Amino acid sequence: MTEALSLRPRREFVLWVLAIYALARVVTTTILVVVMGHQVPSGMTGGEDVPVTYFPFTALWDGQWYQLIAEHGYPSTLPITDSGKVGENPWAFYPLFPFIARGVMAVTGLGFPVVASTIALLCGFAAAVIMGLLLRRRIGDPAAYLVVALWASFPASVTLQLAYTESLAMLLLVGYLYALSRERWLVAAVVALLVGLSRPIAVPLGVVTLVVLAIRWRQRAERPIPAREYAAMAASLVGCGVAGLLWPAIAWWRTGVSTAYTDTMAAWRGYATVEPFTPWLDKARYFLGDTWGPVWLVVVPLVLIAMVAGPWADRLGADLRTWSLAYPAYLAVVLDPYTSIFRYLVPLFPLLVVMLGAGWADARGNGWRRLLWRAVPLLVVFIACQYWWTDELWRFVPPSDYPP
Repeated sequence: MTEALSLRPRREFVLWVLAIYALARVVTTTILVVVMGHQVPSGMTGGEDVPVTYFPFTALWDGQWYQLIAEHGYPSTLPITDSGKVGENPWAFYPLFPFIARGVMAVTGLGFPVVASTIALLCGFAAAVIMGLLLRRRIGDPAAYLVVALWASFPASVTLQLAYTESLAMLLLVGYLYALSRERWLVAAVVALLVGLSRPIAVPLGVVTLVVLAIRWRQRAERPIPAREYAAMAASLVGCGVAGLLWPAIAWWRTGVSTAYTDTMAAWRGYATVEPFTPWLDKARYFLGDTWGPVWLVVVPLVLIAMVAGPWADRLGADLRTWSLAYPAYLAVVLDPYTSIFRYLVPLFPLLVVMLGAGWADARGNGWRRLLWRAVPLLVVFIACQYWWTDELWRFVPPSDYPP
């Protein structure tokens, strides 16, 4: 028998989510301030003779590129290195976040670090609310609160208040998934286009859309599909397709080089081109050896499939299950894994439902008492790892360091 889910009035639920997320950000801000005290002043922090302060500290690494874009836009020609390859340049970074920052800077007169970190912070709050709304009718309010808390405390969740695109991308991601869950196909199509200007995740979202549309089509006998809905459903799928091609097409149009985007992305990789799967095998062998490296490359996907496909994930639904598999598969194809892998895991929030034990079909153990026994140890580990991530990866150690 399915256990009844505990649901508060919507407004009360939203206020609790906001409070939980705010508390998580207080913890993260405290960690940032503590680690900032260990940051050596450098050109990345505003100058070797300039004391490090909070807002410039939130705009390190990729934040420097986003600031360059916000202040100067994108170049019309690609830089070429001595080896004849395209060098690192702003075309690797999607425009929605820095252009929003540019607009706010123009209106307020504030500098990029203040504006960008504030935008990221506000987008994170909005993403947390929509995530909670997306989950609550599947797993109940107590579990939804705790999943939001775990996601907001994830080791790399520090990026949700830095001059990075993580929080904006998360807002658009959960907004898209929420629109799909409500069958708001045209809203999903519009959000997909915004995704295409913020983060390269349109391809796995397209896979999710295909699954959701297939399920809706199979229900057509019980719920007939009018012609207008067919058109709207098609629009959501086309939106994902356009989103996946939009930024590479813009880079081509502006620079006159058809491979401008992929050539630019390759400039950050250890390979001459974007190599599917190969970097994962090479890194696994490098860190774990020729024997155990390939073994782990088999074990990890099998564990992930087991987490998503088992009965302990029934309440995720087909859409979140598909996302939890399609997104990692996409990363395996396009990502050169290294220190950035931690923040690329931030969008995998549905897996937190499984880790919390809140995804069983009968909602077993989704009351506060049992949930807290599982959530508190995870929160402690996540917050400890937040400090490690901030101190080890975000803090810049001159003259060079590995990016987060």
